[in-house]
Amino acid sequence: MKHIIVGTAGHIDHGKTALVRALTGIDTDRLEEEKRRGISIDIGFASLRLASGVGPRHAFVSPAEGGTDLELGFVDVPGHERFVKNMVAGIAGIDLVLFVVAADESIKPQTREHFDICRLLGIRHGIVVLTKADLADRELIELVKLEVEEFTRGSFLEGAPIIPVSSRTGEGIERLKSELRRMGEAVQPKDARHHFRMPIDRVFVIKGFGTVVTGTLLSGTVEREAEVEIYPVGLRARVRGIEVHNQPVDRACAGQRTALNLAGVESSELARGMVVAAAGRFRPTQRIDCLVDLLASARPLRHRAPVHFHTGTAEVEAEFYLLGKCPELAPGARAFAQIRLRAPVLALPGDRFIIRQFSPVVTIGGGVVLDNLAEKHRSGEPVDNRLKLLVEGGPCRTLEFLLTEANSGLGLPEIITRTGWLESEVEAAAAEAVRAGLAERISEAPLWLVHRDQFAAAAGRTVAALERFHAENPLVPGPKKEFLRASLFPGAPPAFLEGLLERLKRNGKAAIEGNVVRLCSHQIVLNEEESQAREKILAAFEQAGLTAPGVDDVLGKVPVERSRAQKILQMLLRERLLIRVADGLVFHGSAIESLKGLLARQKAKSERLTVPQFKELTGISRKYAIPLLEFLDREKVTRRSGNERIIL
Repeated sequence: MKHIIVGTAGHIDHGKTALVRALTGIDTDRLEEEKRRGISIDIGFASLRLASGVGPRHAFVSPAEGGTDLELGFVDVPGHERFVKNMVAGIAGIDLVLFVVAADESIKPQTREHFDICRLLGIRHGIVVLTKADLADRELIELVKLEVEEFTRGSFLEGAPIIPVSSRTGEGIERLKSELRRMGEAVQPKDARHHFRMPIDRVFVIKGFGTVVTGTLLSGTVEREAEVEIYPVGLRARVRGIEVHNQPVDRACAGQRTALNLAGVESSELARGMVVAAAGRFRPTQRIDCLVDLLASARPLRHRAPVHFHTGTAEVEAEFYLLGKCPELAPGARAFAQIRLRAPVLALPGDRFIIRQFSPVVTIGGGVVLDNLAEKHRSGEPVDNRLKLLVEGGPCRTLEFLLTEANSGLGLPEIITRTGWLESEVEAAAAEAVRAGLAERISEAPLWLVHRDQFAAAAGRTVAALERFHAENPLVPGPKKEFLRASLFPGAPPAFLEGLLERLKRNGKAAIEGNVVRLCSHQIVLNEEESQAREKILAAFEQAGLTAPGVDDVLGKVPVERSRAQKILQMLLRERLLIRVADGLVFHGSAIESLKGLLARQKAKSERLTVPQFKELTGISRKYAIPLLEFLDREKVTRRSGNERIIL
């Protein structure tokens, strides 16, 4: 089953709702006010199944019959100028438009605005429907056809079928169904492989079920019991149930009109304009870089002008920032711009949007998102080349651009957030960037990429930092990893530093010893005074045996200042010439080895040893016996068993 979303567009009272009813048998006007006033106020929905390869007389197949090849979801939008924002919310995400023009009235103001909106949203397929054909004679219908052909010349509707119909008499309806089937088969369906996204167009409560949201799946699939997130508010929910065209299903796919019964959220927390999508996958934004087209009929759009911004089903007030040095965008012109939103939305690169004048509220332009998490740009900052790369560069160059703006590189989740790509697409772009020498892959799992220039700069900063550390701390082997990350790359994840150090190690620049990093060329060299201090410290602990002297007493008697003496002590501890058993309790390595030998001989007599027996065996007091036994437990020489030790 192929799923296609068909939208209506056209002036008020040109018969859009009646046309959908004639095609599907469904009245899309659901609100009491709509029925009372006889006009559409909000978005309406209907569905139609068409069988493949049959003639017009048999084109309609009821949902109960099944076995069909094409399912059309109709989105009927209001035509009144006051409700154009609802029209934009409905038309977003459609695959094919029924462009409605009344045969007895021809082209009207909202005909033009709806047409502009369809063009700006990048809709590629459509059928022109001349409604109310029963109210016009043949000559008038032919005249309106000519006007429509002239009006649509050079657009996506140039050469589109123009079909006169009467929703009252049924004239032309079967031909229209046949054309819908033909064109629907040619339309490229939405991508079910990509990440799930569904802009919300309705929120309501069903007694016994709870919160329900509806919308058109822009991409991906969603299944019952899946965890989803509502953007931009960040609420998590569970999909309790799914309906597609009023039929319960276990799974909904891209291109389907879908209702989701959500558990874990209240209807009062949700609204049109929010997006149900994969949990934890994306990040809302209040700033986008984009390519904007201003309509030829619009007034010049000045820098920092307030606008209404529409994407998906969302409408947000925003400010228009023209990038470059021009003070305004001329009618009919195209330019790079930044739009700063007064409330967050979910938008991804490639998403289309509409901008409407702040007052009076009319459609003036639209465009495509290039960078969905853009940084603020300084006035006059040259950004054209940067944004041209996003328009023309392809995945590899796009990835390179993102990496140039990330000093510490990017991981898989962040790349997906910035691009909307699948993991396989990220991997392919990463492999190409590495092969081209544009990026360094410093971690395989998890994936972490760094731009080659950023990597070279980071490596240089790290080597310089190690050189400074060695110069300032000649008696210390090197800084700890945590010190390097906090001082050089405070915002970077551990994977960045680990990958960087591993690469420096492979290149023979750095050595990693546990948690300590040093330059390969660095060696600790003691001067004569420090060498004498070292020997005195060693001798003091060696002579003491198992009755260890106080550390402060020993360090106070050597011929160097306390700070250097401490560093020499640390050197001896690292070399295991001295062994720290507990805080303030240090023994010479030979004394510990002698103790281990003593216990090995004792084991031949008995494997068990009490504290008093240990004191008697070693000739030491309880002050040293307990810390030594606990140390031996940690070293797996002994194991405590009640009040005894078992010699291992």
